[in-house]
Amino acid sequence: MNTLFILNDPPYGTERSYNGFRLARAMSKHDGGVIRVFLLGDAASCAKAGQKVPEGYYNIEFLAQSILKRGGEIGVCGMCMDARALREEELIHGAQRSTLEQLAEWTEAADKVLVF
Repeated sequence: MNTLFILNDPPYGTERSYNGFRLARAMSKHDGGVIRVFLLGDAASCAKAGQKVPEGYYNIEFLAQSILKRGGEIGVCGMCMDARALREEELIHGAQRSTLEQLAEWTEAADKVLVF
């Protein structure tokens, strides 16, 4: 099954993106499915590498990397990156600057689309 997660919230301050990543990570452990995560708006910041979080607090970068290591894909809205002065070289290794055209293609290819 091909599943697309669309995340909209920042990495910290709410738990919406955290929960989206948690579910995507859990689903990535199942064989045969394609997991894609698209980051829109403030969620673009979820793909910033090297974020420092307090000890014992969840780490979005770890969750994202675990999805990528299992063959998942992470796209980051390019316009959203620009609005937040987030450069492509600052992204987690494997996450990629993307477009709404890419999101449209991923949406059409998905069996399920989950929005957080």
